[in-house]
Amino acid sequence: MSTPAAESTTDREPARTTNTFVGDVWVNFKRWNLKAVRNPFVLVVSLAQPFIFLVLFTEVFGNVAGEAVSRGLPGVNYTTFLVPAIAIQVALASAVTSGIGLVNDIENGMFEKVLVSPMNRTAVFVGKTAAEVVRIAIQIGIILGLGVALGAEIATGVVGAVGIIAVGIVFSLWFIAFSNTLAVLTRDQESTIIGANLLQFPLLFLSSAFLPLSTLPTWIQAFARLNPVTYGVDATRAIMLDEDVMTVLDVTTFGGALDTILPAVAVLIGLAVVLGAIAIYLLSRATSSDVR
Repeated sequence: MSTPAAESTTDREPARTTNTFVGDVWVNFKRWNLKAVRNPFVLVVSLAQPFIFLVLFTEVFGNVAGEAVSRGLPGVNYTTFLVPAIAIQVALASAVTSGIGLVNDIENGMFEKVLVSPMNRTAVFVGKTAAEVVRIAIQIGIILGLGVALGAEIATGVVGAVGIIAVGIVFSLWFIAFSNTLAVLTRDQESTIIGANLLQFPLLFLSSAFLPLSTLPTWIQAFARLNPVTYGVDATRAIMLDEDVMTVLDVTTFGGALDTILPAVAVLIGLAVVLGAIAIYLLSRATSSDVR
């Protein structure tokens, strides 16, 4: 016969957690923001590169590139043309640091502690992403302010500036998911940095970021149709100029700038959903033994 003590042990219900999805998101959101504040070097570096690109490109290539821009977009100076591209570059550069931060967690043992905790894995990723999105929004705002100071004009005003930040955030989501996927797969900081940066610069230069596509070789134009950067840049540029600027898709359904913005954002959302699902799947499959 079993004793009452044995019965109470065997019949005991599994320990329940009071964690909620929203609560787990909030905990991770706060943790990653605190981590960023304590390590401002990463924030400065992710902003410094686009800042240098904006100043150098406008000063060094402004006259030559400006002529190519004016042929396709009369009355638009090169600084105005370039600022949307730099806003997307900020989102791209900041998204790279997302995977690096996760690798850092893996290397110092924090990620293993998260894996054995009762926190929801999806909430872990969502909270981390939300913290990074806030920083990206601030950084894009800084770039827009600098661009206006250098002579750029936002035809849609303050509402347009908010729209550019929103598109930059949507754009960043797919690369945040990609860099986190790299982090989980490689579990190595150097490999994650190399992998993300190896993709970052070809994506920027094989797009409509720095010159109108019509002035670029045919093979680059073909690649640009499949390049997410093209859709991000075209969407932000359409808001900046308040006109339809997309050349990779022929959409005339919505009228004006919306013919660029809506299709481009739809493509970016679709890409973010696919890569985000992959990142969450890998996080959910990860175990503490994988990251030791």
